[in-house]
Order: sequence, then C-alpha cells, then structure tokens
Amino acid sequence: MKVKYVSVGLPQIVDAGNENFVTTAIFKKPVDGTVRVGELNIEGDGQADLRVHGGPTKAVYCYPSEHYEFWAKEMPDHAFEPANFGENLTTEGLLESDLFIGDRLRVGTAEFVVTEPRMPCYKLGVRFGRKDIIRRFLQSLRSGFYLGVQKTGELQAGDTIEFVSRDATQISVRDIVRIFAFERDDHETMEKALELDSLPESWKSSFRELLAR
Repeated sequence: MKVKYVSVGLPQIVDAGNENFVTTAIFKKPVDGTVRVGELNIEGDGQADLRVHGGPTKAVYCYPSEHYEFWAKEMPDHAFEPANFGENLTTEGLLESDLFIGDRLRVGTAEFVVTEPRMPCYKLGVRFGRKDIIRRFLQSLRSGFYLGVQKTGELQAGDTIEFVSRDATQISVRDIVRIFAFERDDHETMEKALELDSLPESWKSSFRELLAR
C-alpha cells in the first residue's frame, strides 16, 4: 500500500455554469517533495466551506487510484488527471471495502485515523462539469475516505501506507455508505456503527434516526 500522489489546492472562485460563480477548493494539483501534515490539513491545502469540509474528522481526503479505471470506462469523454476527485492522497492498494472506520494508519512520519466516507456534494458536479456524477458517485460505492490526524508529521508521494492498528468492530468505509444510502434495513450494522468512537456524531445521529423509524 502506498501514496501515488499528494495533492493540494486553495479555495478559488470558479464558474459553475450560467455565470453561477462558486468558491471551491476541489481543484487540487499534485506536489513534489515532502509536505507537512498539520492537525487540520496538509500544508498548502484548504477548504472553501468549513461547515461541511475540513475539520478534525476530514483533515485529509484519500481516493483509491484503482477507481480511476472504472471511471474512465464510465466517462470516456472526460480527461482524467490526478486528484480529479479533489483528493489529497491518491492511494494504491487500499480500498473502502478493506478499510475499517477507526483503523490507524502511518504515512511517512504522520499518523491518521480513518473516520468516514465522502458524501458527494454539488461541487463534485462543478469539478466534472456534469450533475449526474453526484448520483453515479454514490451508487458506485467508490466514496474514498477521510482521515483525521492523530500525529502530525511529514509525507510525500511514494510513501508506504502502514496499518498501526485495526478497529475491532470491523465496520468498513463501504459499509457506512451501504447502510446509509442503500440497505437501511441492515439494523445490525447500524447498531454496531453507533459504537464506533472514530465515526463522527453526524453519522451516528443519522443512523439513530433511521433506527427509530
């Protein structure tokens, strides 16, 4: 398991179509060399709307490079490039189905905890220039995953990704998307998800509401 690309980007104003201008940091570019990982993000990176992006549970966004082949077939007219999904780390060998919420990872000298999947918003549509990517992204279960920073440090492209520890509950990133969006009758997995210390309260609140129904 390793990091193929490290990408960063600061908020910028872009035309979302029909002269509808929005501020977004989804347009990220790979950087060379070592970068510093702080408590809330990677050096040189930023988020436009801190209400829904960034923060302790969304400090670093990762997306598996393996998914790019799938998307290239789905959208052959799109010119894909690194960080096309706005990810900070484009990874290799680490998929949502194999990664548990609460797993701890080491990359370079920094350590992270897996916190949650990425839910698509309209800015993904801005990045791709098509609204249907939001629905297709969710249906694909290829969400990528967010990391919280447990130990600040440095990392760079090519670094190995190591497991420091695995969460005993074994609820995968993919499981969270699955039970939230598609299999809401899987109450057993929802109940287990409520026990996850690393899963943000916003997710737990949603699952409590679903269970209450």
